Amino acid sequence: MAETGTTTPRERYRAQVRAEVKKRAWEQIATAGASALSLNAIAKQMGMSGPALYRYFASRDDLITELIRDAYRSLADAIRAASEKAASEKSGAHVVALAHAIRGWALEDPQRYFLIYGTPVPGYHAPDDTTAIAVEIMASMLDAWTALPPDGPATPFDAHLEDHRQWAGGHPAPSAVLHQALIFWTRLHGVLSLELAGQFGGMGFDPALLFAAELDGLLAGR
Repeated sequence: MAETGTTTPRERYRAQVRAEVKKRAWEQIATAGASALSLNAIAKQMGMSGPALYRYFASRDDLITELIRDAYRSLADAIRAASEKAASEKSGAHVVALAHAIRGWALEDPQRYFLIYGTPVPGYHAPDDTTAIAVEIMASMLDAWTALPPDGPATPFDAHLEDHRQWAGGHPAPSAVLHQALIFWTRLHGVLSLELAGQFGGMGFDPALLFAAELDGLLAGR
């Protein structure tokens, strides 16, 4: 019997197979997109039968869910690392550091980014708990924005957010800060999505400079 805190050879083998399945799934997604993901094709690549592979992932949706959770966790880790590094910086610099951490993570693996922020996979419905890490990510952003008191009068949308802050995990930030952080989040993802989709190709400007200018504008206009 295995000692407490150790794994058995069977458990290690299972973890290895699951890791290889996910690796090959990402390769498929990079080649043909998430909608074309096929467990049978992965089984063939690995020299396994389809039924044998289903012992590790019950369905295509089960595999997609695992990939989404992995992607969210990877992004959350990148944001947390950037936040810890920038904790001593001025509040504006802290926000900028998080934004560049998000862009760096996205550029490192665009397919991973698009799986969680791109077009939904046809026929796939994510379990409710897959958004838990997304809320954690937003909480990190709100922590940085809370140090930047909002300027200007309250808006009707601020009051609306006050009544619908579940997307922020119940974060105690004032409603005006929730508003600013949400605008920051949506505008940065807008720029990132266009960049990663190649929409700036042939325009002759540096997307990194556009991203930085958008950050400057967001902070200056708060």
